[in-house]
Amino acid sequence: MFIEVNSANRKTGWIEVVCGSMFSGKTEELIRRLRRAQIANQRVQIFKPTIDRRYSEEDIVSHNRNSIPSTPVSSAEQILLLASNVEVVGIDEAQFFDMELTTVARTLANRGIRVIVAGLDMDFRGQPFGPMPQLLAMAEFVTKVHAICQVCGSLANYSYRLTAEKGTVVLGEQETYEPRCRKCFFHGIEEEASGGESVDASKI
Repeated sequence: MFIEVNSANRKTGWIEVVCGSMFSGKTEELIRRLRRAQIANQRVQIFKPTIDRRYSEEDIVSHNRNSIPSTPVSSAEQILLLASNVEVVGIDEAQFFDMELTTVARTLANRGIRVIVAGLDMDFRGQPFGPMPQLLAMAEFVTKVHAICQVCGSLANYSYRLTAEKGTVVLGEQETYEPRCRKCFFHGIEEEASGGESVDASKI
C-alpha cells in the first residue's frame, strides 16, 4: 500500500500516478489518498474530464460508488487556471485529457504541489493510452493496481472491450469492458482477428 511522503514543513511538490485496467480500483485509491489529505487539513482541489459523466456530472465516483466532489474541465490547461492556493491536486481519468496534461502536472509539481493522477495506462487494444506513458515516466511514485480476470480468475491488467466499437474513447461499464489477464486478453484479440473462430490459447 502507498504510504504518503512526510512533507511536513517542506514545500516540495511531486507527481504520483495510479494506473491499471478497468475495475482495478484506480479511482478508489485516488479517493482514498485525497480524503487522507483532507483529513490532514491540506488544501485540495480535484479535477476530472467533462467527457466522463457515467456516474455524476461533477463528482468523481468509483465503481464501488464511493465519491468525492470535483471540478469537470474540458482541457488540461484549465487545471492550471483553476488550481490556486492548493497543496494537493487530484486528477481522475487522466487518459482522456490532451497531451498538455504532462506539462500541467510538471508545472504544478514544480510549484510545490502534490499531484495525484489516476488513469488507464492502456486502451482496449493494449496500447499506451493518451498522456499516461509520459506521466508514468515523470512521476516520483507509481502504483499499478490490478483487477481480476473475468475469464480465468488471474490478476488482470488489460481492459477487454466486449462491444464492436472501434474508437479509442468509448465510455462504458461492465456491459462494455471486462478485465483480463495477458493470456486471456490476447486470446480474445486473436479470436476477433480470426472472425470469432476458437483459437488455441496455449499457442498465444
